[in-house]
Order: sequence, then C-alpha cells, then structure tokens
Amino acid sequence: MTLFELMREDMQAAFERDPAAEKVSDIVLYSVGTHAVWAYRWHHWLYEHGLKHLALWLSKRTRTKLGVDIHPAATIGRRFTIDHGMGVVIGSTAIIGDDCMVYQGVTLGMTGKRPYGKRHPTLGSNVLVGANAVVLGAINVGDGAKIGAGAVVVEDVPEQVTVAGVPARIVRDRRHAGFRLVEPASLAHEPEEVRWSCAL
Repeated sequence: MTLFELMREDMQAAFERDPAAEKVSDIVLYSVGTHAVWAYRWHHWLYEHGLKHLALWLSKRTRTKLGVDIHPAATIGRRFTIDHGMGVVIGSTAIIGDDCMVYQGVTLGMTGKRPYGKRHPTLGSNVLVGANAVVLGAINVGDGAKIGAGAVVVEDVPEQVTVAGVPARIVRDRRHAGFRLVEPASLAHEPEEVRWSCAL
C-alpha cells in the first residue's frame, strides 16, 4: 500500500468516526489529529528510507505546530485516528495495530525501567484509548480493548475488555456472550462511552 493510500484511509476513518464532520473536506481542512497522523506517515517513510535526521527534525516542527509528538520510528497501522489531537505522545518503540483511535492527551510511553530495546506499549487492532489515558512500558493491549479516560495502564490488557482507573482494572468484559460488568457495580447504569470517551 502506498503512502497516499494510507493517508486516504486515515482521512476516511476520521470522517466516519467524527460526528462533528459534515463532509470529508472538514477533516482535510480542520482535523488537527488527522494532520498529525499524515505528518507521522511522511516522517515514518523518511525514517525508514534512511533520512532519520530529517524525519526527526520535521517531527519536532510538527510537535511545535500541532501539539502532537509521534516519534517517526513508531509503527502505526492502517486507519489510525486521533480525535482533537492536542497533547498526544507516542514513543519510538510503540506499535499500534489497524483501526485504532486515541483521544486528546493520550501517552504511549515508557516507565524508565528499560532504557533499551522495546520500551513502549503495543496496541492490537480496534483499540480505543480515552482522553488523557497513560499507557506505560512494553506491555500489550489486546484487540478490541478500550482504555478509559484518565486511566493509567502498566500491565497487559486482555482483548475485548474495558479497563479504567488508576491503576487500570477491568470494568467490562466482552469476551463472552453479552456484556459482563466486573466492577464497580455503581457504574452499571452508565453508558460505557461516558467512561472512556472525551464525551464530545
């Protein structure tokens, strides 16, 4: 798949996920998150083709301009969406699968315990990370998992669950038939999106 095809998919995914966008041109003109993803695609291409210093320099300019810091060495799959886009940080050894979405303020960072090698999280496909969540270390987040807004995740997350809190714990399990609430019971009456979305 070419770079432009990846960027086209990112644009379409952002349009389909953004209820405020009335037409695709709204994404092209006004979506800071999409602009940041497009910039990353270019920087990553440069990085992979031996132009690492140029890629890092351009990435620094993008961070200053858009408020999003994605290291060019990070590996990000297809149809990636950043909603709003301010304050997102994605480290150099982070891996993100296809069809993932993160909200503003998300950090995919390192703990400091492992200065070399794989230091940042790996997200599976169809993962959603809520606003201001922090995911730290070389941990794995399974396919279809959701991370609640403001959560701090420092351990592996199974697929098809929702985690929330500090430290993050499983609050909803979708691996079995129906939705099973794990804890706390006081949240049983609340829509799930209230706990992981930026609620806009």
